[in-house]
Amino acid sequence: MTPRADLKCTGLDLTTGARRVAVGLVLAVALASASQASMAATPRAAGPTPPPESRGFQVTDNARIPGDARTDYSSAMRLLDAKQYEEGIALLLKVTQRAPTAAAAYVDLGIAYGKAGDLDKALASLKRAVELNPRQLVAYNELGIVYRRRGEFPAARESYERALGVFPGFHYARLNLAILCDLYLGDLGCARDNYLAYQQLVPNDEPVAKWIADLDVRTKPPVQP
Repeated sequence: MTPRADLKCTGLDLTTGARRVAVGLVLAVALASASQASMAATPRAAGPTPPPESRGFQVTDNARIPGDARTDYSSAMRLLDAKQYEEGIALLLKVTQRAPTAAAAYVDLGIAYGKAGDLDKALASLKRAVELNPRQLVAYNELGIVYRRRGEFPAARESYERALGVFPGFHYARLNLAILCDLYLGDLGCARDNYLAYQQLVPNDEPVAKWIADLDVRTKPPVQP
């Protein structure tokens, strides 16, 4: 059976380009289908992506970002890509000091703390992100992952469900909720419903098809003698 792993939609940035966009002093955190020209959040972990025809969605986080903070942000992303977490976190902290209302910076800071193994600071940073922007889908997904790693499974479920309450088509949170219900909460009805919902969004994910088949076997009524 293929091991189940969290789906992370990470990599928020302030640079310009085909995948990341910030216009002027306004930070836009976008999650969208592959057909859109610009994205500010892309999946870094191995995992499926929505088909081009899937409906896009966007979370906009307005904050004034000084030029030096944008430079530090870009440098921090490069450091984190190189797994130099201590240095990357130090730069992200500077960004949050210069742009204290930029939720995206707190999202990446929380992700960085999580990768460095400091779950308490990861939790605090991600909570700050959703305080600043209650529709921050990436933050809710990452909060769910952090809570799951801390063994706080009901809180993880609530975080994933809050993301889906903002946008039901957010496939990262949909699959993570299914896995949580399946492996950690033992709620097989929740697991199946969310696996199937995820499969509608990402129909060619073969491991998930196998997990659904496995779940069907486990929930099949016993044969009467």
